[in-house]
Amino acid sequence: MFKRVLIANRGEIAVRIIRACHELAIEAIAVYSDVDADALHVQLADRAYLIGSADATESYLNTEAIITAAKVSQADAIHPGYGFLSESADFAEKVTNAGFVFVGPRAETIQKVGNKDAAREAMKQAGLPMALGSDPIHDATEACRVAKEIGYPVILKPVSGGGGKSMFIANNASELLNAVNKVDLTTTVFYLEKYIADARHIEVQIVADNYGHVIHLGERECSLQRRNQKILEEAPSSALSPEMRQKVGALAIRAAKSVHYTNVGTVEFLMDKNTGDFYFMEINPRIQVEHAITEMITGIDLVRKQLRIASGEPLNVKQEDVTFTGHAIECRINAEDPTQNFLPSPGQITFYYQPGGPKVRIDSGVCAGSIVQPYYDSLIAKVIVRGRTRGEAIKVMQCALSEFRIDGIKTIIDFHLDVLKDPYFCSGDIDTQFIYKRMIS
Repeated sequence: MFKRVLIANRGEIAVRIIRACHELAIEAIAVYSDVDADALHVQLADRAYLIGSADATESYLNTEAIITAAKVSQADAIHPGYGFLSESADFAEKVTNAGFVFVGPRAETIQKVGNKDAAREAMKQAGLPMALGSDPIHDATEACRVAKEIGYPVILKPVSGGGGKSMFIANNASELLNAVNKVDLTTTVFYLEKYIADARHIEVQIVADNYGHVIHLGERECSLQRRNQKILEEAPSSALSPEMRQKVGALAIRAAKSVHYTNVGTVEFLMDKNTGDFYFMEINPRIQVEHAITEMITGIDLVRKQLRIASGEPLNVKQEDVTFTGHAIECRINAEDPTQNFLPSPGQITFYYQPGGPKVRIDSGVCAGSIVQPYYDSLIAKVIVRGRTRGEAIKVMQCALSEFRIDGIKTIIDFHLDVLKDPYFCSGDIDTQFIYKRMIS
Protein backbone atom coordinates (compact mmCIF):
# COMPACT_ATOMS: atom_id res chain seq x y z
CA MET A 1 0.00 0.00 0.00
CA PHE A 2 1.06 3.57 -0.66
CA LYS A 3 2.76 5.59 2.06
CA ARG A 4 1.72 8.95 0.67
CA VAL A 5 -1.03 10.06 -1.75
CA LEU A 6 -1.45 13.53 -3.22
CA ILE A 7 -5.05 14.61 -3.82
CA ALA A 8 -5.33 16.79 -6.92
CA ASN A 9 -8.68 18.31 -5.97
CA ARG A 10 -10.56 20.39 -3.42
CA GLY A 11 -13.87 20.53 -1.55
CA GLU A 12 -15.89 17.59 -0.34
CA ILE A 13 -14.23 14.99 -2.58
CA ALA A 14 -10.78 15.99 -1.32
CA VAL A 15 -12.03 15.61 2.26
CA ARG A 16 -13.55 12.23 1.35
CA ILE A 17 -10.26 10.97 -0.11
CA ILE A 18 -8.27 12.28 2.87
CA ARG A 19 -10.55 10.27 5.16
CA ALA A 20 -10.03 7.09 3.13
CA CYS A 21 -6.27 7.61 3.12
CA HIS A 22 -6.15 8.02 6.88
CA GLU A 23 -8.24 4.88 7.39
CA LEU A 24 -5.60 3.00 5.38
CA ALA A 25 -2.74 4.66 7.30
CA ILE A 26 -1.72 6.64 4.21
CA GLU A 27 -0.38 10.17 4.54
CA ALA A 28 -2.71 12.56 2.67
CA ILE A 29 -1.17 15.46 0.76
CA ALA A 30 -3.40 18.37 -0.27
CA VAL A 31 -2.91 21.08 -2.88
CA TYR A 32 -4.68 24.41 -2.87
CA SER A 33 -5.09 27.72 -4.68
CA ASP A 34 -4.34 30.97 -2.88
CA VAL A 35 -8.03 31.57 -2.05
CA ASP A 36 -8.30 28.07 -0.56
CA ALA A 37 -5.53 28.48 2.01
CA ASP A 38 -8.01 28.04 4.89
CA ALA A 39 -10.23 25.46 3.18
CA LEU A 40 -11.31 22.36 5.08
CA HIS A 41 -9.35 19.92 2.92
CA VAL A 42 -6.18 21.91 3.61
CA GLN A 43 -6.81 21.80 7.36
CA LEU A 44 -7.45 18.04 7.40
CA ALA A 45 -4.53 16.96 5.23
CA ASP A 46 -1.19 15.94 6.70
CA ARG A 47 0.58 18.44 4.45
CA ALA A 48 -0.57 20.97 1.88
CA TYR A 49 1.08 22.83 -0.99
CA LEU A 50 0.10 26.09 -2.69
CA ILE A 51 -0.04 25.47 -6.43
CA GLY A 52 -1.40 28.70 -7.92
CA SER A 53 -3.98 31.44 -7.99
CA ALA A 54 -7.79 31.25 -7.77
CA ASP A 55 -8.14 30.69 -11.52
CA ALA A 56 -8.40 26.91 -11.84
CA THR A 57 -6.17 26.93 -14.92
CA GLU A 58 -3.41 28.29 -12.70
CA SER A 59 -3.99 25.81 -9.85
CA TYR A 60 -6.27 22.76 -9.91
CA LEU A 61 -5.82 22.38 -13.67
CA ASN A 62 -2.11 23.17 -13.54
CA THR A 63 -0.59 19.75 -14.25
CA GLU A 64 3.02 20.87 -13.84
CA ALA A 65 2.38 22.48 -10.44
CA ILE A 66 0.53 19.39 -9.20
CA ILE A 67 3.26 17.01 -10.32
CA THR A 68 5.91 19.28 -8.80
CA ALA A 69 4.01 19.16 -5.49
CA ALA A 70 3.94 15.36 -5.74
CA LYS A 71 7.70 15.29 -6.24
CA VAL A 72 8.40 17.68 -3.36
CA SER A 73 6.11 15.74 -1.02
CA GLN A 74 7.55 12.39 -2.20
CA ALA A 75 4.09 11.06 -2.90
CA ASP A 76 3.62 7.56 -4.29
CA ALA A 77 0.36 8.24 -6.11
CA ILE A 78 -1.98 11.01 -7.24
CA HIS A 79 -5.75 10.77 -6.80
CA PRO A 80 -7.66 13.14 -9.13
CA GLY A 81 -11.10 12.92 -7.47
CA TYR A 82 -13.85 14.03 -9.86
CA GLY A 83 -13.98 17.08 -12.12
CA PHE A 84 -10.84 19.11 -12.86
CA LEU A 85 -8.21 16.69 -14.26
CA SER A 86 -9.95 13.43 -13.39
CA GLU A 87 -10.87 12.64 -17.00
CA SER A 88 -7.71 13.98 -18.61
CA ALA A 89 -5.80 11.23 -20.40
CA ASP A 90 -2.93 13.68 -20.83
CA PHE A 91 -2.72 14.26 -17.06
CA ALA A 92 -2.90 10.52 -16.31
CA GLU A 93 -0.06 9.90 -18.74
CA LYS A 94 2.06 12.71 -17.28
CA VAL A 95 1.50 11.35 -13.77
CA THR A 96 2.64 7.89 -14.83
CA ASN A 97 5.62 9.20 -16.82
CA ALA A 98 6.73 11.21 -13.77
CA GLY A 99 6.96 7.98 -11.78
CA PHE A 100 3.70 8.18 -9.79
CA VAL A 101 0.68 5.92 -9.76
CA PHE A 102 -2.48 7.47 -11.17
CA VAL A 103 -5.45 6.40 -9.03
CA GLY A 104 -7.81 5.63 -11.88
CA PRO A 105 -7.92 3.90 -15.27
CA ARG A 106 -4.96 3.84 -17.64
CA ALA A 107 -4.45 6.90 -19.84
CA GLU A 108 -5.33 5.01 -23.02
CA THR A 109 -8.62 3.88 -21.49
CA ILE A 110 -9.52 7.43 -20.43
CA GLN A 111 -8.70 8.58 -23.97
CA LYS A 112 -10.92 5.92 -25.52
CA VAL A 113 -13.99 6.42 -23.32
CA GLY A 114 -13.56 10.21 -23.19
CA ASN A 115 -14.21 10.51 -26.90
CA LYS A 116 -17.93 9.75 -27.18
CA ASP A 117 -17.66 8.99 -30.88
CA ALA A 118 -14.91 6.41 -30.30
CA ALA A 119 -16.67 5.07 -27.21
CA ARG A 120 -19.93 4.55 -29.09
CA GLU A 121 -18.07 2.65 -31.82
CA ALA A 122 -16.33 0.46 -29.22
CA MET A 123 -19.62 -0.26 -27.48
CA LYS A 124 -21.31 -1.01 -30.77
CA GLN A 125 -18.58 -3.56 -31.48
CA ALA A 126 -19.15 -5.04 -28.01
CA GLY A 127 -22.86 -5.47 -28.78
CA LEU A 128 -24.28 -2.88 -26.41
CA PRO A 129 -27.66 -1.35 -27.35
CA MET A 130 -27.26 2.13 -28.77
CA ALA A 131 -29.61 5.00 -29.53
CA LEU A 132 -29.45 6.15 -33.14
CA GLY A 133 -26.53 8.53 -33.57
CA SER A 134 -24.46 10.33 -36.15
CA ASP A 135 -20.88 10.96 -37.13
CA PRO A 136 -19.42 14.36 -36.14
CA ILE A 137 -21.47 17.31 -37.44
CA HIS A 138 -19.68 20.00 -39.45
CA ASP A 139 -22.35 22.61 -40.14
CA ALA A 140 -26.02 23.52 -39.69
CA THR A 141 -27.09 22.10 -43.06
CA GLU A 142 -25.58 18.72 -42.26
CA ALA A 143 -27.13 18.80 -38.78
CA CYS A 144 -30.64 19.33 -40.21
CA ARG A 145 -30.15 16.61 -42.81
CA VAL A 146 -28.94 14.07 -40.26
CA ALA A 147 -31.66 15.01 -37.76
CA LYS A 148 -34.31 14.38 -40.41
CA GLU A 149 -32.82 10.92 -41.04
CA ILE A 150 -32.66 10.08 -37.32
CA GLY A 151 -36.04 11.62 -36.55
CA TYR A 152 -36.86 14.33 -34.03
CA PRO A 153 -36.40 14.88 -31.16
CA VAL A 154 -32.59 14.81 -31.21
CA ILE A 155 -29.89 15.90 -28.81
CA LEU A 156 -26.74 17.75 -29.83
CA LYS A 157 -23.75 16.54 -27.80
CA PRO A 158 -20.03 17.36 -27.68
CA VAL A 159 -17.80 14.40 -28.53
CA SER A 160 -15.62 15.09 -25.48
CA GLY A 161 -16.44 16.27 -21.99
CA GLY A 162 -18.91 15.29 -19.30
CA GLY A 163 -21.17 16.65 -16.61
CA GLY A 164 -24.04 17.25 -19.01
CA LYS A 165 -22.48 20.45 -20.34
CA SER A 166 -23.08 21.91 -23.83
CA MET A 167 -25.94 19.53 -24.62
CA PHE A 168 -29.04 20.79 -26.44
CA ILE A 169 -32.37 19.06 -27.11
CA ALA A 170 -34.16 19.94 -30.36
CA ASN A 171 -37.74 18.96 -31.20
CA ASN A 172 -37.65 20.43 -34.71
CA ALA A 173 -35.35 22.02 -37.28
CA SER A 174 -35.82 25.52 -35.87
CA GLU A 175 -34.73 24.44 -32.39
CA LEU A 176 -31.79 22.53 -33.86
CA LEU A 177 -30.58 25.57 -35.80
CA ASN A 178 -30.85 27.62 -32.62
CA ALA A 179 -28.75 25.02 -30.78
CA VAL A 180 -26.12 24.87 -33.52
CA ASN A 181 -25.83 28.65 -33.43
CA LYS A 182 -25.00 28.47 -29.70
CA VAL A 183 -21.93 26.29 -30.21
CA ASP A 184 -18.71 26.64 -32.17
CA LEU A 185 -18.41 23.68 -34.54
CA THR A 186 -14.96 24.85 -35.64
CA THR A 187 -13.38 24.37 -32.20
CA THR A 188 -15.56 21.67 -30.60
CA VAL A 189 -16.72 18.46 -32.26
CA PHE A 190 -20.44 17.71 -31.84
CA TYR A 191 -22.66 14.83 -32.92
CA LEU A 192 -26.39 14.14 -32.95
CA GLU A 193 -28.21 11.39 -31.13
CA LYS A 194 -31.85 10.35 -31.06
CA TYR A 195 -33.36 11.88 -27.93
CA ILE A 196 -35.35 9.43 -25.86
CA ALA A 197 -38.21 11.35 -24.29
CA ASP A 198 -39.45 10.28 -20.83
CA ALA A 199 -36.19 8.43 -20.23
CA ARG A 200 -34.64 7.50 -16.91
CA HIS A 201 -30.93 7.98 -16.35
CA ILE A 202 -29.50 4.74 -14.98
CA GLU A 203 -25.82 4.30 -14.20
CA VAL A 204 -24.05 1.14 -13.08
CA GLN A 205 -21.08 1.17 -10.71
CA ILE A 206 -18.22 -1.00 -11.89
CA VAL A 207 -15.04 -2.06 -10.11
CA ALA A 208 -12.16 -3.68 -11.99
CA ASP A 209 -8.70 -4.72 -10.84
CA ASN A 210 -5.52 -4.88 -12.92
CA TYR A 211 -5.90 -8.60 -13.55
CA GLY A 212 -9.07 -8.74 -15.63
CA HIS A 213 -11.62 -9.17 -12.83
CA VAL A 214 -14.68 -6.92 -13.19
CA ILE A 215 -17.78 -6.73 -11.01
CA HIS A 216 -20.71 -4.34 -10.76
CA LEU A 217 -22.19 -2.91 -7.56
CA GLY A 218 -25.68 -2.30 -8.83
CA GLU A 219 -27.30 0.72 -10.38
CA ARG A 220 -28.08 4.28 -9.37
CA GLU A 221 -31.10 6.30 -10.45
CA CYS A 222 -29.85 9.72 -11.58
CA SER A 223 -32.89 11.10 -13.37
CA LEU A 224 -33.40 14.20 -11.23
CA GLN A 225 -31.35 16.80 -13.07
CA ARG A 226 -31.31 20.46 -13.95
CA ARG A 227 -29.28 21.70 -16.90
CA ASN A 228 -28.37 18.04 -17.49
CA GLN A 229 -26.59 17.93 -14.12
CA LYS A 230 -27.71 15.65 -11.33
CA ILE A 231 -28.97 17.03 -8.03
CA LEU A 232 -30.59 13.98 -6.38
CA GLU A 233 -29.70 10.30 -6.82
CA GLU A 234 -30.99 6.98 -5.49
CA ALA A 235 -29.83 3.39 -5.22
CA PRO A 236 -31.31 1.11 -6.27
CA SER A 237 -33.66 2.41 -8.97
CA SER A 238 -37.33 1.84 -8.16
CA ALA A 239 -37.95 1.21 -11.87
CA LEU A 240 -35.83 -1.93 -12.20
CA SER A 241 -36.93 -5.48 -11.56
CA PRO A 242 -34.32 -8.05 -10.43
CA GLU A 243 -34.17 -9.31 -14.01
CA MET A 244 -33.59 -5.80 -15.40
CA ARG A 245 -30.92 -5.18 -12.75
CA GLN A 246 -29.11 -8.36 -13.76
CA LYS A 247 -29.37 -7.40 -17.43
CA VAL A 248 -28.01 -3.86 -17.10
CA GLY A 249 -25.27 -5.06 -14.74
CA ALA A 250 -24.14 -7.61 -17.31
CA LEU A 251 -24.13 -4.91 -20.01
CA ALA A 252 -21.95 -2.69 -17.82
CA ILE A 253 -19.44 -5.46 -17.22
CA ARG A 254 -19.31 -6.20 -20.94
CA ALA A 255 -18.70 -2.53 -21.66
CA ALA A 256 -15.88 -2.34 -19.09
CA LYS A 257 -14.17 -5.45 -20.38
CA SER A 258 -14.38 -4.26 -23.99
CA VAL A 259 -12.08 -1.31 -23.19
CA HIS A 260 -9.91 -3.21 -20.64
CA TYR A 261 -11.16 -0.96 -17.87
CA THR A 262 -9.37 -0.85 -14.51
CA ASN A 263 -10.20 0.79 -11.17
CA VAL A 264 -13.59 2.35 -10.39
CA GLY A 265 -16.03 3.90 -12.86
CA THR A 266 -19.60 3.97 -14.10
CA VAL A 267 -21.36 2.88 -17.24
CA GLU A 268 -24.29 5.17 -17.96
CA PHE A 269 -27.53 4.25 -19.73
CA LEU A 270 -30.80 5.83 -20.71
CA MET A 271 -33.80 3.61 -20.01
CA ASP A 272 -36.94 4.07 -22.08
CA LYS A 273 -39.78 4.31 -19.54
CA ASN A 274 -42.25 2.86 -22.02
CA THR A 275 -40.31 -0.21 -23.17
CA GLY A 276 -37.78 -0.79 -20.38
CA ASP A 277 -34.98 -0.90 -22.98
CA PHE A 278 -31.51 0.34 -22.07
CA TYR A 279 -29.32 2.46 -24.36
CA PHE A 280 -25.62 3.06 -23.73
CA MET A 281 -24.65 6.69 -23.06
CA GLU A 282 -21.06 6.84 -21.84
CA ILE A 283 -18.44 5.53 -19.43
CA ASN A 284 -17.24 7.88 -16.69
CA PRO A 285 -13.63 6.92 -15.84
CA ARG A 286 -13.54 8.25 -12.26
CA ILE A 287 -15.23 8.23 -8.89
CA GLN A 288 -18.70 9.77 -9.13
CA VAL A 289 -20.17 12.48 -6.92
CA GLU A 290 -22.95 10.03 -6.03
CA HIS A 291 -20.72 7.06 -5.14
CA ALA A 292 -21.82 7.22 -1.49
CA ILE A 293 -25.30 5.79 -2.09
CA THR A 294 -23.73 2.65 -3.55
CA GLU A 295 -21.50 2.43 -0.49
CA MET A 296 -24.57 2.73 1.74
CA ILE A 297 -26.41 -0.25 0.22
CA THR A 298 -23.39 -2.52 -0.42
CA GLY A 299 -21.10 -1.73 2.51
CA ILE A 300 -18.16 -1.42 0.08
CA ASP A 301 -15.93 1.65 0.43
CA LEU A 302 -15.28 2.72 -3.16
CA VAL A 303 -12.47 5.20 -2.47
CA ARG A 304 -10.55 2.69 -0.39
CA LYS A 305 -11.18 0.18 -3.17
CA GLN A 306 -9.70 2.67 -5.65
CA LEU A 307 -6.54 2.99 -3.59
CA ARG A 308 -6.17 -0.76 -3.10
CA ILE A 309 -6.59 -1.50 -6.80
CA ALA A 310 -4.16 1.26 -7.78
CA SER A 311 -1.58 -0.16 -5.39
CA GLY A 312 -1.81 -3.51 -7.21
CA GLU A 313 -4.14 -5.49 -4.99
CA PRO A 314 -6.57 -7.89 -6.72
CA LEU A 315 -10.31 -7.66 -6.12
CA ASN A 316 -11.18 -9.53 -2.95
CA VAL A 317 -14.90 -9.74 -3.73
CA LYS A 318 -16.73 -11.76 -6.37
CA GLN A 319 -19.98 -10.81 -8.07
CA GLU A 320 -21.91 -13.42 -6.12
CA ASP A 321 -20.61 -11.91 -2.87
CA VAL A 322 -22.18 -8.51 -3.56
CA THR A 323 -25.41 -7.96 -1.63
CA PHE A 324 -27.76 -4.97 -1.55
CA THR A 325 -29.49 -3.84 1.63
CA GLY A 326 -32.14 -1.16 1.84
CA HIS A 327 -32.51 2.02 -0.19
CA ALA A 328 -30.22 5.08 -0.24
CA ILE A 329 -30.81 8.65 -1.40
CA GLU A 330 -28.33 11.48 -1.91
CA CYS A 331 -29.17 15.18 -2.08
CA ARG A 332 -26.46 17.46 -3.39
CA ILE A 333 -26.27 20.68 -1.39
CA ASN A 334 -25.23 23.40 -3.79
CA ALA A 335 -24.57 27.02 -2.90
CA GLU A 336 -27.21 28.25 -5.31
CA ASP A 337 -30.45 30.23 -5.19
CA PRO A 338 -33.31 28.19 -6.74
CA THR A 339 -35.53 31.29 -6.82
CA GLN A 340 -32.99 32.97 -9.14
CA ASN A 341 -32.65 30.14 -11.67
CA PHE A 342 -30.06 28.39 -9.47
CA LEU A 343 -27.71 31.37 -9.53
CA PRO A 344 -24.48 30.55 -7.60
CA SER A 345 -24.38 32.02 -4.09
CA PRO A 346 -20.75 32.49 -2.98
CA GLY A 347 -19.87 34.04 0.36
CA GLN A 348 -18.99 33.19 3.94
CA ILE A 349 -20.90 30.57 5.89
CA THR A 350 -21.79 32.29 9.16
CA PHE A 351 -23.52 29.32 10.81
CA TYR A 352 -23.29 25.62 10.00
CA TYR A 353 -25.10 22.72 11.65
CA GLN A 354 -25.33 19.35 9.96
CA PRO A 355 -27.77 16.54 10.80
CA GLY A 356 -26.76 13.16 12.17
CA GLY A 357 -28.13 9.80 13.24
CA PRO A 358 -27.52 6.14 12.40
CA LYS A 359 -29.07 6.41 8.92
CA VAL A 360 -27.53 9.73 7.92
CA ARG A 361 -24.13 10.50 6.37
CA ILE A 362 -22.80 13.94 5.46
CA ASP A 363 -19.92 14.39 3.03
CA SER A 364 -18.94 18.04 3.31
CA GLY A 365 -16.15 20.34 2.23
CA VAL A 366 -17.14 23.28 4.44
CA CYS A 367 -17.75 24.29 8.05
CA ALA A 368 -18.75 27.43 9.93
CA GLY A 369 -16.55 30.27 8.76
CA SER A 370 -15.74 28.66 5.41
CA ILE A 371 -15.85 30.90 2.36
CA VAL A 372 -17.67 29.48 -0.65
CA GLN A 373 -15.55 30.65 -3.55
CA PRO A 374 -17.11 31.96 -6.78
CA TYR A 375 -14.36 30.36 -8.87
CA TYR A 376 -15.33 26.70 -8.54
CA ASP A 377 -18.27 24.30 -8.60
CA SER A 378 -21.11 25.24 -6.25
CA LEU A 379 -21.36 21.81 -4.58
CA ILE A 380 -20.46 22.22 -0.90
CA ALA A 381 -21.91 19.10 0.75
CA LYS A 382 -23.95 15.95 0.21
CA VAL A 383 -26.61 14.44 2.45
CA ILE A 384 -26.80 10.66 2.11
CA VAL A 385 -29.40 8.58 3.94
CA ARG A 386 -30.46 4.94 4.05
CA GLY A 387 -33.77 3.30 4.89
CA ARG A 388 -35.12 -0.23 4.79
CA THR A 389 -37.41 0.89 1.95
CA ARG A 390 -37.55 3.82 -0.45
CA GLY A 391 -40.40 5.34 1.53
CA GLU A 392 -38.41 5.16 4.75
CA ALA A 393 -35.35 6.68 3.04
CA ILE A 394 -37.48 9.62 1.85
CA LYS A 395 -38.70 10.22 5.41
CA VAL A 396 -35.16 10.05 6.81
CA MET A 397 -33.97 12.51 4.17
CA GLN A 398 -36.81 14.92 4.94
CA CYS A 399 -35.86 14.90 8.62
CA ALA A 400 -32.16 15.30 7.85
CA LEU A 401 -32.67 18.24 5.51
CA SER A 402 -35.04 19.91 7.96
CA GLU A 403 -32.23 19.84 10.55
CA PHE A 404 -29.51 21.09 8.19
CA ARG A 405 -28.71 24.77 8.81
CA ILE A 406 -26.39 26.79 6.60
CA ASP A 407 -26.53 30.58 7.05
CA GLY A 408 -24.73 33.33 5.17
CA ILE A 409 -25.35 31.90 1.69
CA LYS A 410 -28.26 30.50 -0.29
CA THR A 411 -28.56 26.72 -0.76
CA ILE A 412 -30.96 24.31 -2.46
CA ILE A 413 -32.00 22.56 0.77
CA ASP A 414 -35.59 23.88 0.63
CA PHE A 415 -35.79 22.95 -3.06
CA HIS A 416 -34.92 19.35 -2.15
CA LEU A 417 -37.62 19.34 0.51
CA ASP A 418 -40.16 20.39 -2.13
CA VAL A 419 -39.02 17.54 -4.39
CA LEU A 420 -39.27 14.99 -1.58
CA LYS A 421 -42.94 15.79 -0.91
CA ASP A 422 -43.97 15.78 -4.58
CA PRO A 423 -46.46 12.91 -5.11
CA TYR A 424 -44.93 11.89 -8.43
CA PHE A 425 -41.48 11.65 -6.87
CA CYS A 426 -42.82 9.71 -3.90
CA SER A 427 -44.50 7.23 -6.25
CA GLY A 428 -41.28 6.82 -8.26
CA ASP A 429 -42.78 8.30 -11.43
CA ILE A 430 -39.71 10.28 -12.48
CA ASP A 431 -37.59 10.89 -15.58
CA THR A 432 -34.84 13.24 -16.73
CA GLN A 433 -37.36 16.06 -17.30
CA PHE A 434 -38.97 15.76 -13.86
CA ILE A 435 -37.44 18.96 -12.45
CA TYR A 436 -38.66 21.04 -15.38
CA LYS A 437 -42.09 19.44 -15.57
CA ARG A 438 -42.86 19.37 -11.86
CA MET A 439 -40.66 21.88 -10.03
CA ILE A 440 -39.71 24.83 -12.22
CA SER A 441 -42.11 24.70 -15.16
